Amino acid sequence: MRKYFTLFMEHSAWLLFVLYCSIAILFIRLQQDDVQAMVRSESSEFSAAVDEQLTKLSSLFTLKRENERLMRINTDLLSRVLTLETSAVDERSRQKILADTTLNASGFIMARVVDRKFSDRENMLLIDAGWRRGIKKDMTVLVPEGLVGRVISVSENYARVMPVIHPDFKVVVVADSCGSMGILSWSGGREFTAQVEHIPISSRLKLNERFVTADFSTFSIRGLPVGRVVHLKPDNLFYAVDIRLAVDFSTLTHVLVAPLKINPEKIRMTSDSTVTKTGL
Repeated sequence: MRKYFTLFMEHSAWLLFVLYCSIAILFIRLQQDDVQAMVRSESSEFSAAVDEQLTKLSSLFTLKRENERLMRINTDLLSRVLTLETSAVDERSRQKILADTTLNASGFIMARVVDRKFSDRENMLLIDAGWRRGIKKDMTVLVPEGLVGRVISVSENYARVMPVIHPDFKVVVVADSCGSMGILSWSGGREFTAQVEHIPISSRLKLNERFVTADFSTFSIRGLPVGRVVHLKPDNLFYAVDIRLAVDFSTLTHVLVAPLKINPEKIRMTSDSTVTKTGL
């Protein structure tokens, strides 16, 4: 025992040095472990943060693609709904015309109004039926409520219609009750009011009297309603007559086109200028 103590005393400096070095190494080791643990912890947190941001970024791209996909689906659905609703409206309009018992539409051509030009002077309609469906110039255009106008030009799939509310439109009309005849015209302004000219003051015409197309017309079929008298004022020789038109042009969506009115014998007789003289 004494021998070991003596040995320790002789080499105490070295032993203490070794001890201090061991303690220092131990502390360095422990410090390194803390640093490594801290680095690992920070690395893990950084990696987690990066992963989170990448996930968010990926989610944004995925969400964008999903939104675009849903937008395409919604657009397609909206288009289908609009098409179905338009078809339903068109079908209701067609059925309304066909179901009207006052008019036999079996021999007529049904068409849809696809364009219109409305103003206080120049009005025009375009329908989706042309010569491929048998439409010809001067055919009568109508609805169950009454006269719409006449065809003035035709292409393969479309036709232009001059409506009653056009300054150049004229048609011979006759009063329902009293039988007075005149010429329907439109002088501009309101689209629901027209005039009947050349009604003599000797006529028994009254307010609310209905006018229909006469057989004298060169294009229109007979008996189509055109309107009722709303203003009646006597002038020198003729009445100034205003009528409220039977057709509401602001809501016109479908029309019927009547077969062309052709009577060769009548045309020949009315256009013959030869006068036959007879004697006693």
